[in-house]
Amino acid sequence: MNSRQRRGVILLLLSVLCALGAFAGVLTVINDVNSKVGPETTAYRIKDKVAPYTALKPGDFEKISMPERWLSKTAVTDLRQIEGKIAVTELRPGSLLQTDMIVERPELQPGQQEIAIMIDAATGVAGKITAGATVNIYATFEGEKKDDPSQSRMIVAGARVLSVGKLTPISDSNDRSGRAANAVPISFALSTLDTQRVAYAESFAEHVRLALVAPTTGGAPADQSDRTYTLDKDK
Repeated sequence: MNSRQRRGVILLLLSVLCALGAFAGVLTVINDVNSKVGPETTAYRIKDKVAPYTALKPGDFEKISMPERWLSKTAVTDLRQIEGKIAVTELRPGSLLQTDMIVERPELQPGQQEIAIMIDAATGVAGKITAGATVNIYATFEGEKKDDPSQSRMIVAGARVLSVGKLTPISDSNDRSGRAANAVPISFALSTLDTQRVAYAESFAEHVRLALVAPTTGGAPADQSDRTYTLDKDK
C-alpha cells in the first residue's frame, strides 16, 4: 500500500468517525428532548364558544395531541367524560377542556316533578336562561270582576330550570292581532304545588314571564305580600 492509498484510507476512516459522531450527537439531542417532553397523549380543545349551563356535545371540541407531562391532571382526555354534563362557565375557543369546567346536568330531586311550558322569547329573558339557572315565575291575570284591577303575581320563587328547548314559532291566542310569536319550551323542577300553580297560570293567565335571579338568593321576597302587585300600589 503506497502513501496515497494510506492517506485515502485514513480520510475514509475520519469521515466514518465524523458521521458516527454526528449521528451520536443527533441521538443525544433526541433523547434530551424526549426526556424533557415525554410521551404524547390526547386532549380536547374548545372549537366555538359554549354558553354556561349548555349541554355539551362532541362537536364542540377538537382532538389534539400534546406532551403528557404538560397536561394538567384535570384535563379531559376522553370525550365519554362529557356525557350528561353541562358547562358550568362560559367555555372559550382555544381553551383546553378541563373537568372543573363541567358539571352533571341538573336532575329531579325527591318530591319534585318536571313540567315544561312555552315562554315568549321576548319576555322570558331571551338567551340568558339556560339549564341550571334559577328563575322566578310571574303571571298576570285580569281582575275577577269588571272593576277589579289586573294583577301580577309571583307564582313560583326560585324555580330551577332543567332544560331549554329551541326557539319555536307559535300562534299567540292572547295577541289580538293574531301575529305569530316566538316561544321557547322550558322545563322546570318543581314541587307538586308549584307544578299546579304553573299549570294553572299557563292555562288562565294573560301572560307568563320569567325573571332570572342569582342562585344564592333563592328568589323569594322577604315580605310574602310582595308576591302580588296591582297598579294602585304605586299611588
